[in-house]
Amino acid sequence: MTLLSTVSEDRLARKSAQRLRWFVEAFDRQMKRCQEETGNRYSADRHALAGVFAEWVKAFGAQKPANEEDYQDYVGFAAGLMLRSLVSRNPVTVLELPPDADESKPAYFWPEGYLYVTFCLNVRGLVLEKDFHSEQRSGVALAETRAWWSFYENVSEDPSLSTAFLDLFAGDNPEWKMPELFRSGNAGGAAACIEADEQLGSGERSGGEGAQDGPRNDG
Repeated sequence: MTLLSTVSEDRLARKSAQRLRWFVEAFDRQMKRCQEETGNRYSADRHALAGVFAEWVKAFGAQKPANEEDYQDYVGFAAGLMLRSLVSRNPVTVLELPPDADESKPAYFWPEGYLYVTFCLNVRGLVLEKDFHSEQRSGVALAETRAWWSFYENVSEDPSLSTAFLDLFAGDNPEWKMPELFRSGNAGGAAACIEADEQLGSGERSGGEGAQDGPRNDG
């Protein structure tokens, strides 16, 4: 899915994304595009959406790196924080699924989560392209039903894992133990992505001091 850009040529995309009006309009366009492509009918609570934005801006500013060399890595983390706020506040209601909806697919077994992930991935990709001339990637997990089930089950219990799952879907290195904390140079760990993919399949968990090394998979 492609998010239509509304970034002016003289404004950094990451600056545009920090404006409420841009956020609401971009989300509305993404929702309409998602409706066209899936046949789902959504309704968004604008007041709740404003609450999502306010929560995200506060979280964004709290960990914004001082070193410019970390800005690009922070884009993915910030998009994960956005997903966390969307998942926890859930500003969207699904009004109707198409008659032929295959509920084994992410767009239909969790249509709200599907919308939130596509929106955050597209905002992430837009900022990377416009501000850093970097191409958005997609991880293999984005097309795997088991990864989406694990995402649904885990973030329903702990929304902070949204940042790790968005990294997984984007083909980056997920931080499972402390996903709510930004770490410099956290993007692009191929080995960790392979390990995370294996954990999704095996359902492995680590008990070290209660820390979760990978997502739970009860499916």
